[in-house]
Amino acid sequence: MSFNPAKAIEGIHTFGPNYEVNPPISDTSTYAFKKAKDMYDTFEGETEGMFLYSRHTSPSTAYLSEALATMENMPSANVTASGMGAIVPAILQLCGAGDHIIASRTIYGGTYAFLKNFAPRLGIETTFVDITDLPSIEDAIMDNTKLIYCETVSNPLLEVADLPSISKISKKNNLKLFVDNTFSPLSISPQLHGADVVLHSLTKYINGSSDAMGGVLCADEDFINSTKDVNTGASMLMGASMDSFRAASILKNLRTLPIRIQQHSKNAMYLAKKLEEVGIPTLYPGLKSHPGHEVFSKIMNKDFGFGGMLTIDVGSQAKADALMEKMQDDKLGYLAVSLGFYKTLFSAPGASTSSEIPEEEQETMGLSKGLVRISIGLDHDIENTYQRMLTCLKEIEII
Repeated sequence: MSFNPAKAIEGIHTFGPNYEVNPPISDTSTYAFKKAKDMYDTFEGETEGMFLYSRHTSPSTAYLSEALATMENMPSANVTASGMGAIVPAILQLCGAGDHIIASRTIYGGTYAFLKNFAPRLGIETTFVDITDLPSIEDAIMDNTKLIYCETVSNPLLEVADLPSISKISKKNNLKLFVDNTFSPLSISPQLHGADVVLHSLTKYINGSSDAMGGVLCADEDFINSTKDVNTGASMLMGASMDSFRAASILKNLRTLPIRIQQHSKNAMYLAKKLEEVGIPTLYPGLKSHPGHEVFSKIMNKDFGFGGMLTIDVGSQAKADALMEKMQDDKLGYLAVSLGFYKTLFSAPGASTSSEIPEEEQETMGLSKGLVRISIGLDHDIENTYQRMLTCLKEIEII
């Protein structure tokens, strides 16, 4: 594969109108037209390079959208106010009453809740499958199935989707493949493996500083333009638009993403190996013991490693809570949801980010109450981090 996402980011060379290296922020909600006809034509989508209203697009969001499309090797993109602000419109742009979706059983809790609890109110039904079981995907296809939805690396169980194989299934059955790549930016480029739409929560790794929310959907120009249509576009009509100031801030942070992902991956690999060596049940795609290690290794962009997310199972909710509180007290990181921060973040997903999934379904998919999801930070001395974590594990009597 010749595509290199880091070089794509480095190749983004956008000047402002006065050759500013940081494009100016478009601090306005509306835009004037020299001629009335230009306004009418813009409403009809028949002009280029003109801005109408910031709920639709602003120069600042256009800069960021173009950069993210470049990063994901897609023709076009549209940024939104949150990850769910990208996921929901993307799905609703393609699906309506009477349609069916196949989705991974292990996905972000908000996405699960939308598909399981809200979409049926719109006449859209979803079958949840083990995305690593390819025959189960084919068995779930119905005459009214419109798309397959999965995460490259699933939240929170870190299951790895075999995107080339899933893409073959989707194309054979004339379905669209939607892939949430939030856990693996740069490490995997879903478009190279057949994804039709690539989604991210920009709140996480891409922004990287836990100070902004955002989302993006990347696809071909026809699909992106359809989501922004003033009459029928789900993104336009649902109004989850990104503010220009946030777009400018995230664009600046995007520039350091390649360096950050390399360090997150390096640290996570180190800790995963060490934790596994001392007998802690550890899931990390970089470990040979991980069920998806071989698949990840085949489709990854090798410069960026296996990502910064790992899980450990400490046996019970009580021990998970005690460990996380102890690690926070010892300044190893924060007991907090989200991921991609410069500091390590940890949470028990069964009671937090995946709490929307009923307990019986959590048990079926293997989400135990003792599971701790850890977003590994950018620590300079990762050996020191490990030794301090080891002390916490011993004090809580986990080892």
